Amino acid sequence: MADDIGHLGGLLRSGLVIPAHPLALDADRKLDERRQRALTRYYCDAGAGGTAVGVHTTQFSIRQQSVGLYRPVLALAMEEMSAFERRSGKRLVKIGGVCGPTSQAREEATTLRELGYDIGLLSLGALASASDAELIAHCRAVGEILPLMGFYLQPAVGGRVLHYEFWRRFSEIESVVAVKIAPFNRYQTIDVLRGVAASGRETEIAIYTGNDDNIVGDLLTPIHAGGKALHFAGGLLGQWAVWTKRAVEMLADIRCARKQSEKIAPLLGRAIEITDANGAIFDVRNNFRGCISGIHEILRRQGLLAGRWCLDPEEKLSEGQFEEIDRVCASYPHLNDDEFVAENLDRWLA
Repeated sequence: MADDIGHLGGLLRSGLVIPAHPLALDADRKLDERRQRALTRYYCDAGAGGTAVGVHTTQFSIRQQSVGLYRPVLALAMEEMSAFERRSGKRLVKIGGVCGPTSQAREEATTLRELGYDIGLLSLGALASASDAELIAHCRAVGEILPLMGFYLQPAVGGRVLHYEFWRRFSEIESVVAVKIAPFNRYQTIDVLRGVAASGRETEIAIYTGNDDNIVGDLLTPIHAGGKALHFAGGLLGQWAVWTKRAVEMLADIRCARKQSEKIAPLLGRAIEITDANGAIFDVRNNFRGCISGIHEILRRQGLLAGRWCLDPEEKLSEGQFEEIDRVCASYPHLNDDEFVAENLDRWLA
């Protein structure tokens, strides 16, 4: 599998448009095979680098026994992608959705492998109460069968919150070739990026945006995490299931802009840094419980406040928040105005 992983990683890191494939039904809500095939042909001819089938946009309920469309839909897409490859000589990346508890996920990964799919897009929404250790064991078990693309699905549509520590450990799994980041949340997006950087595999793992609310921003933004430079290579998006040819053209434009930009890219990078710093100060991980105390802590460090005290004695820094503030202060010293405050503090306090 190692050779496959290296080849797939190279294709993904080159930057691809990957539509999340919809499901074509007729008026009786039965599979419309003709239109299902037509969709795949459209994506291939539009210049997509592959498709993702059996994912959220394909509707998770295709797996239900009463529906029974998981394998048939995956097979149709594979037939059309393979036919396109033979005609064009272009290699497509074929991604299939994998979800459910470990037994189901391994069965789905096996189905994908049998059909010729390259990668399993692994959703963890079904393991809502699992610990990080249990999640990692689950991911490793599925990754024994097929290379993996991690999937941060936004909780609003069936995902679960996954913190930095999980993404660091997930990125250390040898079979992981990519991560699709789709929490529709800047703070949680940064958690994934930090985790990939801390794993030491940031040059091996392709980062793909699934943030349909911030596609261009993600693709344009250089990200510095843990002293390492990362960027989103491409996107695996439901939004790119429509207007796909224009998405291919846009990604090409963005890649050119990233190379030529002198002023915009640094500012976009600064935006990520400020969001990361805000996440620590506002205690986002704990649902903003330590927000006011975090603000007070910065002002205390500068000497503008004597302490962090609030009217409510229970309103204080959350566990680990002090260390998180230490981290962002050390990571982004150019964001603070400590020198300015130090120069004027005596006068302001006089």
